[in-house]
Amino acid sequence: MTNASHLDLRDRARLIRALEESTFDLLVIGGGITGAGVARDGAMRGLRVALIEAQDFASGSSSRSSKMIHGGLRYLAQGEVGLVREAASERKVLHDIAPHLAQPSWFILPSRKPQETALLKTALTAFEALGGVAKADRHKVLSPARLSELEPLMRSERLHRGLMYREYLTDDARLTLANVRSAAAHGAVVANYIAASAFHSGPVSEIVCTSILPDAAATLRIRAKVVVNAAGPWVDELRQIEDGQAGARLALSKGVHLVTARDRLPIQHTVIINTPDKRSVFAVPCGAFTFLGTTDAFHPQVEYWPEVAKDDAAYLLDAARSALNVPDLGLDDVVSTWSGLRPLVRQEGKASNEISRKDEVWTGPGGMISIAGGKLSAYRAMAERIVDLVVSRLGQRVAKCGTAQEALPGGGQAAALAMPDTLASERLLRLYGDEAGEVLAEGGDVRAEARRSVLVEGALRLEDYWIRRSRRSLFDQGAGLASLDPAAEEMQALLGWSPARKALEIENCRDIDRRSRSGLRRA
Repeated sequence: MTNASHLDLRDRARLIRALEESTFDLLVIGGGITGAGVARDGAMRGLRVALIEAQDFASGSSSRSSKMIHGGLRYLAQGEVGLVREAASERKVLHDIAPHLAQPSWFILPSRKPQETALLKTALTAFEALGGVAKADRHKVLSPARLSELEPLMRSERLHRGLMYREYLTDDARLTLANVRSAAAHGAVVANYIAASAFHSGPVSEIVCTSILPDAAATLRIRAKVVVNAAGPWVDELRQIEDGQAGARLALSKGVHLVTARDRLPIQHTVIINTPDKRSVFAVPCGAFTFLGTTDAFHPQVEYWPEVAKDDAAYLLDAARSALNVPDLGLDDVVSTWSGLRPLVRQEGKASNEISRKDEVWTGPGGMISIAGGKLSAYRAMAERIVDLVVSRLGQRVAKCGTAQEALPGGGQAAALAMPDTLASERLLRLYGDEAGEVLAEGGDVRAEARRSVLVEGALRLEDYWIRRSRRSLFDQGAGLASLDPAAEEMQALLGWSPARKALEIENCRDIDRRSRSGLRRA
């Protein structure tokens, strides 16, 4: 499986020919987690599948989440039982097929009053029943004294009890990439930096696309019997390419996260913080770092890099200081930030945190199937439903869905690898799973990771490595800026960049970093 799942996209001319010369059963537009999941499922069932993404895989919402595979406990209070059941049960599936990308973590949920404790215990019992949680992983009720032992920073004197329950942490971008690699290993033609620009419907639809890589512009046409629009926040834009009269179906919500060094926010478990506006903020330990998130507010426009404003940061830092004894935690402690847009299905009159996270599917006048909403945790089940619909449309006999049974790349027994017990080893295992030994054998450093990002993981730009393959832009000293030069040198040799192109790639990353912080400095 490992060699078959190596994704090397350097031969752009050959890739464009492969997209143009076939008539596909299924074309998926959008290389986020939903599109990647659909492409994998379709390819595993034997369909001829193409997957295209306008930027890099996972470059939108699917690298900007809170990095949790969780059941959405709070949605029980909104009556979303089906949504919670699906998300809660899918956690175990993901842990089975990619244990390095669905790592168990105890979450601590504070309770201020006896009545609140009783309600939370009832909700957690129902939650665990819906998700089929094993007895050893069921919730525990903690006294304030026990809370102080487990998390000395928690202001436990204000609490009646704490409740611990089991959820999972992930790397959203690498989960997406693993699905893309698996899709390609099963025969899908996958391509990043290919943007759809026109749609011509028919028994076989034709989609006009543009290759948007620097120094590699090209126009191409892809033919497919069924087209699935899984473009996340850009779903409405694609719907309007198919039908110029299509109205907006999405309500976009911005989520902001801040990263600090772990020694400035030294927690051992994921701590849930209740905010004055009745939301929850998570403080999450991640190796040598801790991150805080998320905000949840409507955002008026689609963009790749929504600003992290000073007010966003203040909201998260205020929440942390209110629940944890870190009075000096401030903007100077922010190592890095990320923000992204949630493609919620519009519900008039509701605040963003009240809108259902249930996915919805629409079929346009030209036959394009569009999907929006949904939770990262349930992506595999959503993809299965979409491919069921595609198969029904095609009228073909195909294999049953097998995505819950086959491990994703890296999803073997990573724990069995002989690696030293260090934060660096923990990071490699978290990123690469049972493939971590391959990275270590190549040197285990920035250069080894950069080479792998090109030869195995489909990276074509420096930001693909820095932001989404290695996560150094988020979880490294100085936002990983020191890694840019050596990584660019390795990628230049593999991708044939000129000195000018290499300089452009480095400057692009530095500009992304500057813009990610610019709002924090604004008065």
